[in-house]
Amino acid sequence: MTAVAALPGDAALFRARAAISAVADPEIPVLTLGDLGVIRGVAVAGDGVVEVTITPTYSGCPAMKVMELDLQLALAKAGFADARIKTVLAPAWTTDWLSAEGREKLRAYGIAPPVGKAAQGSSSRRALFGEEQAPACPLCGSGQTTKISEFGSTACKAQWRCKTCLEPFDAFKCI
Repeated sequence: MTAVAALPGDAALFRARAAISAVADPEIPVLTLGDLGVIRGVAVAGDGVVEVTITPTYSGCPAMKVMELDLQLALAKAGFADARIKTVLAPAWTTDWLSAEGREKLRAYGIAPPVGKAAQGSSSRRALFGEEQAPACPLCGSGQTTKISEFGSTACKAQWRCKTCLEPFDAFKCI
């Protein structure tokens, strides 16, 4: 077991957080897991082992195992070979947890970030009833967009098309 007791108090947490700070989302590699908001906590357990708590973007997310492995690898490289990754489902992940930097990274990558109240930090559950606000095109900035399909390249995205530049794009669903 690789306990962190030899490190002074917060030094282990600082080093563990630094180790996982650059771990990329396997489905949207321009985002870190921190940008995505799936990292819910980093702590040193009573037995001295680093524990990272994560929440999936939705309960059936196929990328969760890859996220766990990538986090464990990053921690092992930082000297935390026996780190534990815990998955918690409650509270459920929401697009509110996307960082402002993450939203900008999505836009620059060509994926429209969630719009409406979620962009200001409070999800609009109206999207659950088909009353979502249309995203601006991440390619040209036009607000003249239309949904092509509820299903995009991953389950957390929908497919849209810009009426101005005519390009299709993914838009992150507001959850």
